[in-house]
Amino acid sequence: MSSVEDRLAEIGLTVPEVAAPVAAYVPVVRDGNLVFTSGQLPLVDGKLQATGKVGAEVSAEDAAKLAQICALNAIAAVKSEIGDLDQVTRVVKVVGFVASDPSFSGQPVVINGASELLATAFGERGAHARSAVGVAALPMDAPVEVEITVSVQ
Repeated sequence: MSSVEDRLAEIGLTVPEVAAPVAAYVPVVRDGNLVFTSGQLPLVDGKLQATGKVGAEVSAEDAAKLAQICALNAIAAVKSEIGDLDQVTRVVKVVGFVASDPSFSGQPVVINGASELLATAFGERGAHARSAVGVAALPMDAPVEVEITVSVQ
């Protein structure tokens, strides 16, 4: 087990199996020392954990927890490509999409759920650039979707 997985275990989390794609794409691609994940939904054992718009059917607090699940799924995708998560030298970029009620503007708070998990998992290597974007809708009516780019040895 990697030190990343040890840190996740300390907070009661384990890296799941990589989530199966819901359309025509692959979950992860490596190009040189960069690993790019596809957008990850808040799926647990293949089941979407919530649906709806943040600020309407889903609270910002619940959406942040969903973003954490997305980040954990992104970590799983990275692991499926590189095997040992200790090979990650840096989380380079996080992009988070939040299906938002038109009046909701707290997208950064929601995506903090993903950013904070990555910081816990990777320590100082988890500091990253980020975008948090409000959108009208996401696949399967998911409230949040997260993709990450990491640099590896």
